[in-house]
Amino acid sequence: MRIELDLRLEAAAISEMAQNIKDDTGFIIPDVQWDQVAQNVLTTTWVDGIPIRDLAAMDAAGIDRKALASKLLQSFLRHAIRDGFFHADMHPGNLFADPKTGDVVAVDFGIMGRISKRERKFLADILFGFITRDYHLVAQRHFDIGYVPKHQSVDDFTLAIRSIGEPLHGRTAADISMAKVLGQLFVITELFDMQTRPELVLLQKSMVLVEGVARNLDPDLDIWTVAEPVVGDWLRREEGPIGRIEDFAGHLTRMSEALGRVPVLIAEAELTLAEHRAMMANPPNRLVNNALVAVLAAAFVVLVLAGWRLLTGNF
Repeated sequence: MRIELDLRLEAAAISEMAQNIKDDTGFIIPDVQWDQVAQNVLTTTWVDGIPIRDLAAMDAAGIDRKALASKLLQSFLRHAIRDGFFHADMHPGNLFADPKTGDVVAVDFGIMGRISKRERKFLADILFGFITRDYHLVAQRHFDIGYVPKHQSVDDFTLAIRSIGEPLHGRTAADISMAKVLGQLFVITELFDMQTRPELVLLQKSMVLVEGVARNLDPDLDIWTVAEPVVGDWLRREEGPIGRIEDFAGHLTRMSEALGRVPVLIAEAELTLAEHRAMMANPPNRLVNNALVAVLAAAFVVLVLAGWRLLTGNF
């Protein structure tokens, strides 16, 4: 609560999102006026917009509500899957429509969600698996990321996933809810000893809000068709040469950081041995000396193991 009520941090969240979406279209946020920001004061640029719940006003302004619904859903998925940083309070009171461009305008960045690249890949695979009816992919990803214990059966879990996905196909778009699918998925995973993931619960809550607003704008919105370009493009990029190069660069960076810490570990180990030799040369008494030797030996083992874990990347 202290973090959410500190408006300097909300300003920072706006700034981070602005940097993430600077090359995007269809989603607008205000700019921060940093000279007028303090712990209890947040000042941003003015934004014009029609409340997204006011359907009559948007129709009168000639706004394409179907296009607006697609922009809203795709923008949210892009922020969550591509950036790992998303607006987590997208209820109708925080959303507007730009009367000139028909774009989404968002305000109030007090609650933000963040998921790591590991969870983003997981989410994208899950959504893509349901879109393409690849239920084994959905199940396997739960095991790969460690959400479902390895002693469970992948085949049984695949069958459970199929029980969620198959009823979706052959039905009209108005009857299919992405948020409901994720909710059912969480219920099923409980049967397979999957622990609750707070970051995914916040994501699901946000997706419920976004989907509800989008369906209010366009009751016939085809959630899966709208989602596929964002999810599919991101996955193809991640699995392609660019994604592989970025992953390799990340591994090199982590290895370099680990190697940079090795000299410090070696110096600490040498200091520990020097102190040990000094005490052996002039022991205070046998009991204390034995205790100190045991402590120093344990410390040395810990340092060696830590150095090994850093070198091998197993940390």
